[in-house]
Amino acid sequence: MSSTQSPSQTGTAASAAPAVKKASASAIAWLSFTTMFVIGTDTFLVAPMLPTLSRSFDVSTSMSGWMVSAYALGFALFALVAGPLSDGRNRRSVLLLGFAGFTIATALCGVAPGFWGMIVFRVLAGMSAALVTPQLWASIPVLVPGDAIVKTMGLAGAGMSISQVVGVPIGGWLAASSWHVPFFAVAGLSAVVWFLLFRVFPSVPAYPSASGGFFSVYAGLFRSRTFTWYLVGYLAYQTGVFETISFIGSWLSKDFGLGVSAIGAAMMALGVGMATTSIFGSHVIERLGEQRTLAWAFVALIVIYGAVPFAPNLAAAITLLALGSAVLGLNYPIFMAMLLSQTTAARGTVSSLATTALYVGTTIGGFAGGILLSKFDGFYGVSGFTVAALVIAALVFTASGTFRAKEAEPAAV
Repeated sequence: MSSTQSPSQTGTAASAAPAVKKASASAIAWLSFTTMFVIGTDTFLVAPMLPTLSRSFDVSTSMSGWMVSAYALGFALFALVAGPLSDGRNRRSVLLLGFAGFTIATALCGVAPGFWGMIVFRVLAGMSAALVTPQLWASIPVLVPGDAIVKTMGLAGAGMSISQVVGVPIGGWLAASSWHVPFFAVAGLSAVVWFLLFRVFPSVPAYPSASGGFFSVYAGLFRSRTFTWYLVGYLAYQTGVFETISFIGSWLSKDFGLGVSAIGAAMMALGVGMATTSIFGSHVIERLGEQRTLAWAFVALIVIYGAVPFAPNLAAAITLLALGSAVLGLNYPIFMAMLLSQTTAARGTVSSLATTALYVGTTIGGFAGGILLSKFDGFYGVSGFTVAALVIAALVFTASGTFRAKEAEPAAV
């Protein structure tokens, strides 16, 4: 596996590559971090405000949950369309357009006249975000030197990880005066970030081969056996991981009697662990190599999540979960680099597929975890499912040749 190949090694001749001026890796990394942080914060902003919003809009608690789901639904569904559409266009232009739409839609959430208005604006915000994130992931391998790709992707992933830590408390704190304020605050920050992107983010022209039809882009990707294995393995991995993450709070409340504030503090500790390795984990990856890092990470996760149900006390449980989160932060940039290494022209589509796989995995994991948590004592059922999913993912990646040092099979796009 060579996830940091040059474009000429990944399915498109170097002569066909558009001229792109290399940018400062640190500038691209921090712009990506900031952009992902803003989008991630908006993702988790609504959750702590649901009781207030349900009262303001006079809807039931079960209905209010759609204000969270609407964003994810808009993102996941539109991403499948946005990827191929963006691959044939200048990524800078698509990035700025999508982020402008995201800023406006988030501001409109702050003036939503009612429940259905909020749903529409949240869907639009999610759709706009689906235009933004694929452009970042797809641009990184083009704009920064090969030896800085994983590090830059790690910092971008850290933006999302940190947003998970601070998104909920920020939403609750800003909403203390009014539920309108958090949306205006995020929209204001988004406007500042948009200006920075406009001034600094370089042009990334489309590859000539990216002008094919919508279905031909997907057909070209899935003709690659390696890419298909990678995506299936990534789906299995995210299903297992998010099944555990989704029910940590419920388990801590059920078995250890933690309240909302204590659970929030525990989740913050997990987020800090993930963010730390996302930012600094590139040093470990450079030392061990991507294949060995990923192989040892799978072993570590299987052992850690397998041990969680047997934790003798709360401190041990939190420690194990924090260690698991740290390993997750190490893996994410490796997975993204692996997937993106399979093409040059369709990197936006690949990024969109990765996001969709994450959301599908979260949905499957959420469904399975709810049943297992209620049917089994403690965390045994949830943990067992995660371990099984991780074993399946490891076997899929092994079958794809991931852990063997060889050239990746390029997709025909």
